[in-house]
Amino acid sequence: PRPEATGARLSDITLSSERGVGGEPVADVRVRHAPLRGIDIPEDQVPLAIDEFPVLFIAAACAEGRTVLRGAAELRVKESDRIAAMAEGLSTLGVRNEVLADGIEGGTLGGGVIHTFNDHRIAMAFAVAALRAEREIRVLDCDHVATSFPGFDAMARGLGLQISTLAD
Repeated sequence: PRPEATGARLSDITLSSERGVGGEPVADVRVRHAPLRGIDIPEDQVPLAIDEFPVLFIAAACAEGRTVLRGAAELRVKESDRIAAMAEGLSTLGVRNEVLADGIEGGTLGGGVIHTFNDHRIAMAFAVAALRAEREIRVLDCDHVATSFPGFDAMARGLGLQISTLAD
């Protein structure tokens, strides 16, 4: 969603080089640190960010207040039921949430074992959650991450994540 659609102050988020690629809007995004606040995501913005919602749910869990998402039933028929998978994972980490097809309540991310249901976006979202977690997060079935983001593990290590591959 565009910064103004999320309630972000435009001084905290700057878009440049806005263009279209493959029929989707693309831009260079510069973000200045600011505390996260819960938002109501406008339904007209949902189709523009459908694949980004798993990591946005992580951000919502770290935000103060409530984030509400409606009109995203498509999330239930992706590689997994992403709404159910994210709700289960957030509950595992101790984050209170409701599955109404539309909400995540902010809270502290604990630790635990996350099942990805072989969904690469669920795996990446919970890897990002480890940046804010109080304890270790173990994400299962991550082999499929390269499907959408080859080199994710190297990039994540560059951001400070301690990623290791465990034998079955």
